[in-house]
Amino acid sequence: MSQSFLFKWISRLEALSFILLLGIAMPLKYIWGDPSWVQVVGMFHGVLFLAYIGLAIFLSAHQHWSKKQLLIVMLCSLLPFGPFYVEKKYEI
Repeated sequence: MSQSFLFKWISRLEALSFILLLGIAMPLKYIWGDPSWVQVVGMFHGVLFLAYIGLAIFLSAHQHWSKKQLLIVMLCSLLPFGPFYVEKKYEI
């Protein structure tokens, strides 16, 4: 399995987990008082976030990304749909 293929899937899962965290788990916690979803989805998202950042740094070295490109890829992980933008923009 290539690193780009792995990064693409980690990126997609990280974005989806962030969307689930913000769109479902957080409202369940703050509107209906059920924090259990935040604990589960939050942990899953945290692991995927760390994998995304680690793989981005790894790929930047192996694919000779510029510092600007690496910074954009890393900053996009902080936006709910950011990893989808990265995949489209940089054709990862």
